[in-house]
Amino acid sequence: MIVAIDGPAGSGKSTVAVTLARRLGFRYLDTGAMYRALTWVALREGVSLEDAQALEALARAHPVSFDADGKVEIAETDVTEAIREADIDRLVPVVARHPGVRAVMRKRQRALAVQGDAVIEGRDIGTVVVPDAQVKVFLVADEAIRARRRTAERPGIEADELAADLRRRDEHDAVNTQPAADAVPLDTTELTVEEVVERIERLVAERRT
Repeated sequence: MIVAIDGPAGSGKSTVAVTLARRLGFRYLDTGAMYRALTWVALREGVSLEDAQALEALARAHPVSFDADGKVEIAETDVTEAIREADIDRLVPVVARHPGVRAVMRKRQRALAVQGDAVIEGRDIGTVVVPDAQVKVFLVADEAIRARRRTAERPGIEADELAADLRRRDEHDAVNTQPAADAVPLDTTELTVEEVVERIERLVAERRT
């Protein structure tokens, strides 16, 4: 079974997906981390983030992988922590906007998806990557709440700076952040992580029967 969790930055996707995967005993796949990892290796290799062809080649040469604990690796390097830095936050939309890069990443994501039960989170999972996922959820939340969550995730960075970055991410990602027609919308503004996970668990149980 595949559970697809989509939504904008700060809507709670990662925390919910990690918790849900652990609860269900499923693999966890963070597709956003794949674009972050490519951004990281492009900066290391001095590849222009505007050069779509070079980025595509880089993505093919260095496929992103995840271990059982969710550790992210690219170019034989553990980048789990490095890809969460603020500079990656700002630059990853530039990399992710290239259609060719997205095509390479989606092919890799589909290959990982078919390896067994998985919770997959991102922005176009239910619409493009795995449109046949048995459970599709689209998380949303008020902008102020999303900004507050990002601030908690990025200590040491000014709240105003993170809020501005969030708005830019929303603008860049708008075209790829649309709910699938059969996705279940969940507003996480007033919900705890536990409440969101429980609601999705119920959906999983319903689809299994």
